[in-house]
Amino acid sequence: QVDVAAMVRLFGYVDVTDTGFIVAVLSIAFNPLFWNVVARWEHKTRALSQVFGSPRAACYCLGAAILVLNCVRSHCFTEAMKSQPKLEGWDCHWTYYSGLAISAVGTLFVISSFLALGFTGTFLGDYFGILMEEKVTSFPFSVLDNPMYWGSTAIYLGWSLMHASPAGLLLTAVVAISYTIAVLYEG
Repeated sequence: QVDVAAMVRLFGYVDVTDTGFIVAVLSIAFNPLFWNVVARWEHKTRALSQVFGSPRAACYCLGAAILVLNCVRSHCFTEAMKSQPKLEGWDCHWTYYSGLAISAVGTLFVISSFLALGFTGTFLGDYFGILMEEKVTSFPFSVLDNPMYWGSTAIYLGWSLMHASPAGLLLTAVVAISYTIAVLYEG
């Protein structure tokens, strides 16, 4: 049995028709769609590698574009949270520090994933023909599949709790759904 009363209360704090909220949802959904479409297009055509003169240069440019898009997504997420009401019962030290801890764990997963994979491993180098010598199985991959995605989701969850934001929680669910779809598509 699912208790929908909590969900109904949550939606009472979130204006899903707010322009900033809609822009945040679109930016969240766009990012994994963009990098998966571009990477698969590159794999089929090698067009980016030709334009940039090498697979490595093309991968670095795609990685830079992904980083910029992630900054835009985070900005839209934050602005949407700030424009919506806080949940006063959560606006306390306990929730703030819980959110901070969750964000710290998420940051650990994101940074350690990046360090384990390197730039080209993180930013779809395999679609450019830049292959790693062997599959990475060290931490954080020894603990969790797709630690970059789930670490990023944890960062948004923590950020939402730190701001006592029901809108942030709903947007975090959109992040989790987007990454779940990306994992199914990538797998």
